[in-house]
Amino acid sequence: MVEKTKVGSSAAIESFELAGIAARFVASIIDSILIALIAAVLIGVVLSLSGARLVEVAGLALPLLYHWYFWTRLDGQTPGKSALGIRVIKVDGSEISGTDALIRAIGYHVSAAICGLGYIWAIFDRNNQTWHDKLAGTYVVTAKGA
Repeated sequence: MVEKTKVGSSAAIESFELAGIAARFVASIIDSILIALIAAVLIGVVLSLSGARLVEVAGLALPLLYHWYFWTRLDGQTPGKSALGIRVIKVDGSEISGTDALIRAIGYHVSAAICGLGYIWAIFDRNNQTWHDKLAGTYVVTAKGA
């Protein structure tokens, strides 16, 4: 159980239960499948309208936009996180900003860079934080009511 003061609440303490590693992993798989399906459709459209160079740009931008949109517009939940009843919050308990979301999404590459060590880190971290969580100042917690 992690306790953090929620920004904007007058000294009220709100408790958040950290999401488990397994739930985070399964949510990541769901999101990866959805991103791959969206990418397949977009690549088909982009290739028919332009060249391969634009496909590369779209391939880099799509995961960033996907995560940014869902984390900032849908209470910190991508479809995968929503299916598993978890969400992303700032370490102070507030919702993540657009900048936080981009840092976290780019941080996925940092976490994966050295044989996935940044992801494995969460197993040993007392707050289940990966390197991208630490970079963006976020926790993944269970969603209320889920």
